[in-house]
Amino acid sequence: MEIAREIHDQCGPLFGTSKVKAHRLAHGVALSDIVAQVRALYEVDGKPPPRLGETLLSAYESGYKRPGPEYLHYLCAVYRVEPDDLGYQSPCICMRGHAVRPGAETAAQQAGAAPPAVAQHAGAAQHAAAQQNGTARPFGPARRSAHDPEPLVGSVVVPRPDDRNWIPVNELRGPDRAAGPISIDVGEEDIVLRRTLLQLLAGAGVALDGQFLGAVDNLRRKMDDTLVSATVSPTMLDQWEETTYGYGQQYQATPSLRMLCDVLLDFSEVRRMCDKRQPVELQERLCRIAAQLSGLSGLIMINLGDHRLARSFFRTARTAADETGDRGLRAWVTVRESLVPMYYGDPREALHLARKAQDLAGRSPGVAAAMAPAVEARALGMLAMRGRGDAAPSARRALVRGRAVFDQLSKADTGDLVFGFTDRQMAFYEGDTFTSLGDHQHGDEVLSHALTLYSPTDRVDLTLVRLDRASCKLHAGHPEAALDAGREAILDLPPEHRSDILVHRARQIGAAVSAKHGEIPALKDFYEALAGPWVKSPTTGGPTVPPSEQV
Repeated sequence: MEIAREIHDQCGPLFGTSKVKAHRLAHGVALSDIVAQVRALYEVDGKPPPRLGETLLSAYESGYKRPGPEYLHYLCAVYRVEPDDLGYQSPCICMRGHAVRPGAETAAQQAGAAPPAVAQHAGAAQHAAAQQNGTARPFGPARRSAHDPEPLVGSVVVPRPDDRNWIPVNELRGPDRAAGPISIDVGEEDIVLRRTLLQLLAGAGVALDGQFLGAVDNLRRKMDDTLVSATVSPTMLDQWEETTYGYGQQYQATPSLRMLCDVLLDFSEVRRMCDKRQPVELQERLCRIAAQLSGLSGLIMINLGDHRLARSFFRTARTAADETGDRGLRAWVTVRESLVPMYYGDPREALHLARKAQDLAGRSPGVAAAMAPAVEARALGMLAMRGRGDAAPSARRALVRGRAVFDQLSKADTGDLVFGFTDRQMAFYEGDTFTSLGDHQHGDEVLSHALTLYSPTDRVDLTLVRLDRASCKLHAGHPEAALDAGREAILDLPPEHRSDILVHRARQIGAAVSAKHGEIPALKDFYEALAGPWVKSPTTGGPTVPPSEQV
């Protein structure tokens, strides 16, 4: 306590050292040590762990915050002082002194030993009791009486008197620290380095011995171990990458809700692996997998009609892709995100995202570099259908650019519906653009060719192509044939595959027929077919924009 008072008296005017900080410095311990002891006292008292941490304790020491009555009680118990000694002019809630823990003074007197002036654990009382039966180990340096001058060890710069006791570097416990094993969690090397620094600040002489040099080397070794430690192996990541690409093959053949559950379960496992520190190359691969799974989840949410969650997943995918530094992956996420406004929003936003994806992709041929111009052409086609005059020639030029890049793609890039861009998707986008531009005959020819390329299990795109062909029939002046084709496209799907995006597109056709030809009798049968069971996200209500306004 006298050491703490001396530290406060000398450092307070110079550095603003508070009384509570002076007591910690007098013990030569870190903030984490005090927090650990407070938590231990809570556990002994049968209370849940406190929220006290190093940041809050530092705020107490800096004077930015004042501890509440309960925290003040436990700080007094740890330092074995009264609130006034810590700089707080208020009585403790326990209404009893903290200078000596209950039972410690009695045990010390029975053992014939003086009670310790300052201690941090109840081990001091246990040591005094052990002396009574002769089983105690040496308890640090010999205790001085209250009249003897005590060595000042703290962050104080004072002249060193000739009779000052020198403390060796390898003495891990000061005279006022309780016996017991030193916790490795707080860092044995940190204790050695802090004590050495305090001695240097106090003007004491320090000799470099094996203990100090060993602590320095151990600290370096621990950093090496941390830098190369990993909770995943390259083989495990190979398996995750194969699983992720496997989802790309199953994407349209599996019902959307079932696929979403499978993908998110793996997404959760990847998140847990990302939570641990990994070497740089493994962390980058994990972030790539996370971006792909998150982007795939966004595509599934588009199918289920939940555009809000779809945007959220794509936002997460962008964050993960940014961690990889791969512009191609970032471009893939952006061009896939453009499908959200393409089907459920404003085609102008889809156009913006498609052009942004092209900027990210650059001039090198890649999946996003081929898909982004095709998405741009579809968005421009939708704008041309709404009356934008300059959109039609721009859409045709975008198709030419997209086809030129697509012809340069490798076989691996054109073999996956999710992480690649296939020839059947390219034909679908071309046919959809021609249909929107009013070139119904050419559009129907390209869409018919696309149907021959799709597998019967590619249910989402296959149905969208059939619905686009129904639109061609409508624009050719055959509303009944358009409604029949649209109804057959929906009814041919199993109920679990009738996702919101398909029903939504079919309703757009019905709204277009009603707008151009009125309430014809075939509309009733058409809407009855759409009223059957279909699958959508449980978080979505009706469509945000009515189908009649999206045509």
